[in-house]
Amino acid sequence: MSNAASSSDKTPSFEMTWGSSASSGYCSEEEPDPEFEQFFTARTSFFPKTKKPDLIVKKDEQTECGKQELTTAVIQQKVKEYNAQINSNLFMNMNKDGSYTGFIKVQFKLARPVSVPHPKKGGHDAGGRKASGVKRRTSFYLPKDASKHLHISSRTSAREVIEALLKKFTVVDNPGKFALFERSERHDQVYVRKLSDNERPLRLRLSSGPNEKVLSFVLKENETGEVNWHAFSMPELKNFLRILQREEEEHVKQIVQRYALARTKMQETLAGSTPG
Repeated sequence: MSNAASSSDKTPSFEMTWGSSASSGYCSEEEPDPEFEQFFTARTSFFPKTKKPDLIVKKDEQTECGKQELTTAVIQQKVKEYNAQINSNLFMNMNKDGSYTGFIKVQFKLARPVSVPHPKKGGHDAGGRKASGVKRRTSFYLPKDASKHLHISSRTSAREVIEALLKKFTVVDNPGKFALFERSERHDQVYVRKLSDNERPLRLRLSSGPNEKVLSFVLKENETGEVNWHAFSMPELKNFLRILQREEEEHVKQIVQRYALARTKMQETLAGSTPG
């Protein structure tokens, strides 16, 4: 375990300590068959549906205690109090430069599959032919409610935490497709707030204490209300276009049938009516 923190804010300072795991059900993005499309977009929707929220989401509220600049003496006291409350070896440690390191636990709540590089087969495909220059990727669902611990510095940003988690699982999706949230429980209510990219999760952890009900971190899809198409890969975008085309054709078919039925009924009415 490393206790040294980076001296520059631009350099990520973290250390991952876990074993990786993955769910079953792999598929290659080069397979154009409908089964692949159904798997890859099983939980993807282009048009948002109205859903009754079960969480209280605080979009713009900032956690002031986590952003406050504290003196070295105050930080040392808080670290001492924090370490006295935990029953594990996940202690926080002070550094000579005034920064500190410690652990945060991140829970995964992803509704869509993630993409990883396709397994290499010695540069040749199944038929023995040399692999082409096309980058193949494999998609799978991460286990539900999986959680991982990260050893980070007080200088590590929320964006760097996301990048570290994706790197650990060799996920090649754009980090902009994900967001880190803080979750807290108060008075039988659950509050959720999206962290900005430059917020420091370990500072929030120290200010809130080790109790997971007071504060926990969750990795989710970055739902902004608008689809950021630039965050998707070419195979994903082509897949979306095929789905949109099928939906459009189905809607057109339903409209044509509805008007044809109305026209038929009006013509029958006119044929059976008596002039005058």
